[in-house]
Amino acid sequence: MKVFVTGVAGQLGHDVINELAERTENHTGEFTYTGSDLAPEYSGAQDGTAVTKAPYVSLDITDPAAVEKVLLAEQPDVVVHCAAWTAVDLAEDMEEKVRQVNTVGTQNIVNAVKKLDASRKDGCKMVYLSTDYVFDGQGTTPWTPDCKDYKPLNVYGQTKLEGELAVSEALEKYFIVRIAWVFGKNGKNFIKTMLNVGKTHDRLTVVNDQIGTPTYTYDLAKLLVDMIVTDRYGYYHATNEGGYISWYDFAVEIFRQAAALGHPEYDEEHLTVAPVTTEEYGVSKARRPFNSRLDKSKLIENGFTPLPDWKDALHRYLTELEF
Repeated sequence: MKVFVTGVAGQLGHDVINELAERTENHTGEFTYTGSDLAPEYSGAQDGTAVTKAPYVSLDITDPAAVEKVLLAEQPDVVVHCAAWTAVDLAEDMEEKVRQVNTVGTQNIVNAVKKLDASRKDGCKMVYLSTDYVFDGQGTTPWTPDCKDYKPLNVYGQTKLEGELAVSEALEKYFIVRIAWVFGKNGKNFIKTMLNVGKTHDRLTVVNDQIGTPTYTYDLAKLLVDMIVTDRYGYYHATNEGGYISWYDFAVEIFRQAAALGHPEYDEEHLTVAPVTTEEYGVSKARRPFNSRLDKSKLIENGFTPLPDWKDALHRYLTELEF
C-alpha cells in the first residue's frame, strides 16, 4: 500500500510516517510512503526516526495545480491529510489565511483524490483529521461521530468543518477522524507548555470547566494505520481512554508524573496548581468549548482497538521527552 502523508512537520504526520515505517520493517504491514509539508525539505523534529529519512515532497496544499501534479505523480492508495492550521487564537485575526489552509487546501486534496479514485483500479482512500471544535462545546453529553449538529465557536472550528464537508460531500472512501487535546513529540502542546511554565512559577492556575480527553499522536498513528487497510469508512472519534477530565486534572497529573520521574521542581512543595473557571482565567481571543467529550464507541463497534489510557500515554511521552 502506498501512502501519502501531508503535514509531516507536525505532531501527527511525524508519527504516522514512523508507524508506517515500523510496520514495514517488522513485517506487520507492507507500505511505501511519502511525506509532505510546505518547507523545501523535512523541517520537523530532527530525532533520527524514519520520518527524517523518508521520501519527502515540498507541497503547498493551497495551490490546486501543485496538489494535483504531486498526487497524480505519486499515485497513492491513500492520502492521510494531517496538514492544518491549528493555532486557534491566531486564527481569529487571520481568517482568510486559515480558510486557505483548512478549507481550500483540503478541497484541493479532495479534488486530486477524487481523480485518483476514478482513474485507478483500486481507487484511492482519504483520511481527514478533524476536531471536536466543529460542535458548540455545550452540555455534558459526549458528541457522537455521526452527529450533524455543527455549531463551531471560532474560525478554526468553522474552517475544519468546511474541510470535513469537502471530504464527505465529494468522496465515498474516507475516514473523518475527530480528535482533541493533542500532544506529540514533534511540535508545541499543552504538556510542553506546562513543563516550561512550571519551571519558572511556584503557582499556576488552570481551567477546570473545559472537559475532554487527551490524544497522544503516537497512539493515534497506530489507529490510523489500522484504519487505512480496511474499508470501514465513515466518521470516527479517537482520543486516549481513561475517562473525561479537565485541563486542571491534566496539569496536576503532568506535574505528578514529572516529579515521580525525578524532577522535584514539579512536586507539591515547589509548585501549586489551582483550579479556576474559564471566566476567572480570562477570555481568550477564540471561544473555547466547555464540552470536548467525544464518544468513541464506534471504534469498537467497527473492530478497531481503542487508544490506551491517557495516564499511560502521558507516562510514555514524558519518559521520551527531554525536559
